[in-house]
Amino acid sequence: MRGGTVVGEPVTGTAAGVPFTVLPPSAEVSGPAPVVVAWHMIDAPRTDAAFAAALPLAGVPAWRVYLGMPLCGARMVDGSMDAVVERAVRDAVLAYAEPFVRQAALEFPAALAELRERFGFDTSRMAVVGGSLGGAVALTILATREIPVRAAALVNPAVRARSLVGVVETMLEQPYSWTDEANQAADHLDFVARSGEISARETQVPLLVVSGEEDFPTFRADADELVDAVRARYAVSDDVRLRRLSGLAHPLAEDPGIDPAPQLPIAKLVDEAVTEWLERHLL
Repeated sequence: MRGGTVVGEPVTGTAAGVPFTVLPPSAEVSGPAPVVVAWHMIDAPRTDAAFAAALPLAGVPAWRVYLGMPLCGARMVDGSMDAVVERAVRDAVLAYAEPFVRQAALEFPAALAELRERFGFDTSRMAVVGGSLGGAVALTILATREIPVRAAALVNPAVRARSLVGVVETMLEQPYSWTDEANQAADHLDFVARSGEISARETQVPLLVVSGEEDFPTFRADADELVDAVRARYAVSDDVRLRRLSGLAHPLAEDPGIDPAPQLPIAKLVDEAVTEWLERHLL
């Protein structure tokens, strides 16, 4: 595949222990093609394969690599998401948000290297995409600044762990018991506060934030604040954009969101917005 990239079927498997779904470029590409790496939601679509179906980004002439989050997809326990739910109920920060985002970010370089060796894509032209908690993974990659990224897009991202905790509190109808350790972890998962780290990259990464008008109110507010904070630090303000979509709630697919399903009309609008952004800034 290294001499040129041809259209092919989705490929699934594991790389460095991480489940993946890979979609080859939808059109023939001369030489190594760019790559888009995406992390899925914990809401539907909640696996790499389901996220690839909901947000295929077929209009981007690049490899699209969808990586599974911890305990999701091929790593589900007994074929269900019950283990994820149990962790969120037990401790929304220390057993769920923080370890999931940390593990996904830490295992990314080895998975990327193995997939690059297998498929021959061009990691010097790479974009990252994340939905909900997967958005926190993409933001972590941007903030740590260790891996070159040319463009980024987030969909209803979990910008602040405290807002995620608020959603869990509402669902459980009980308050979260904050500790010093949880507060420190939540501070690390506050990407408005870390906007200076994102903007401090040698080459500032064009960032699109797609936020649904029907997403959780705190998530919408966080999306606004993230865009404002990053844009204020960017040399080119147009390189940071908020796209608020009417009719978009938090998920991109219908429950259970584990297996690939036909793309919903609202997901198609998200797909078009992200595709347009990546075509402009990745290629």
